[in-house]
Amino acid sequence: MSLTSISTISLYSAFALYSIATIFFGISIRDKKAEKDILGTIAISITIIGFVMQVIYFITRWIVSGHAPLSNLFEFMTFLGLSLVLAFIIIYFIYRLKILGLFALPIVLIIIAYASMFPQEISPLVPSLQSPWLWIHVTTVSLSQGILGISFVAGLIYLVRQVDQSTRNKSNVWLEIVIFSLVVFIGFVVTTTTFNLMDYNATFELNDSDRTIEYHLPPISGPADATLVTDSMQPIMTTPGWMQGADADRKFNTLLWSFLTGVVIYLIVRLILRKRIGAAMQPLVKNANPDLLDEIVYRAIAIGFPMFTLGGLIFAAIWAQIAWDRFWGWDPKEVWALITWFFYAAILHLRLSRGWHGEKSAWLAVGGFAIIMFNLIVVNLVLAGLHSYA
Repeated sequence: MSLTSISTISLYSAFALYSIATIFFGISIRDKKAEKDILGTIAISITIIGFVMQVIYFITRWIVSGHAPLSNLFEFMTFLGLSLVLAFIIIYFIYRLKILGLFALPIVLIIIAYASMFPQEISPLVPSLQSPWLWIHVTTVSLSQGILGISFVAGLIYLVRQVDQSTRNKSNVWLEIVIFSLVVFIGFVVTTTTFNLMDYNATFELNDSDRTIEYHLPPISGPADATLVTDSMQPIMTTPGWMQGADADRKFNTLLWSFLTGVVIYLIVRLILRKRIGAAMQPLVKNANPDLLDEIVYRAIAIGFPMFTLGGLIFAAIWAQIAWDRFWGWDPKEVWALITWFFYAAILHLRLSRGWHGEKSAWLAVGGFAIIMFNLIVVNLVLAGLHSYA
């Protein structure tokens, strides 16, 4: 078996093991006999085995490619999943909080599934990435974001437990919006997987050139000044001008499909549950200690923030100086990295100087991770810049 096959199988095995571990964590939280928590032990053991399999994927892909597998969105997002699992395992052995696994591992599954929808071929590095700073900078950033992701998970659990679900209010509406956003990611995976299995293809020819644009999802939105040349559904709108970056037309169409599929999935779940998803999850977290969750939110940010400072600002500036002869250039990726840094700095400042904790701290942790995901997805895929190769 080739190393490439071993790498692929290892990643899929890790995904399967994380899925199984999630089930065991879900069952174990109903076991009140902590001293006989066999299911919890099984769950964390399976998680560790899955983590080892994902490490094998990372190492074998590095050997095959000859460089750190962190050069595109597929590779980075899978490593982010790896970082999040590592942070969870460490936090678990400190606090022994099983409910953290029930929420953290599904987030990892969504991240890996999202990554797998992007091209997985191993390709040579572009010149600006041919540097040891690739793994120095990117691994530090990813590890810090994995730790900050734990603050998001703990904050989400805190909000699910504490937000009043008996009446309609701003807090439970915003909580439901957060949950819906996660469902949209699932919608992207479901839609892309379905049409990939169907081998769907729609081709547009630009009217003013011989260039063609291929869609792998039915074109809800089509490129301007282009003609559809395949027997496919006609687009009902054109891509708006604000959508920038490479392959903007196809990406906007994918965004529409992800949102619409996410809406359908969300509505189906709501019909089955007959209540808000946040309200349905509340009984699962009723035994979680809110003070402990609040402590995890703070500690994760206190550790992840300095690491992000090192990797996302200092190492990034050094590499930018080497690659582009300037340490700062107002590139969209750089700007949003700075916004992320300021946001988490504000969280720590408000915590230490104003005593913000509990629900306020949890909402800030959720907002911080939302900014991280915006930076990873929208900035990489939509906004044109020097980091568009991601």
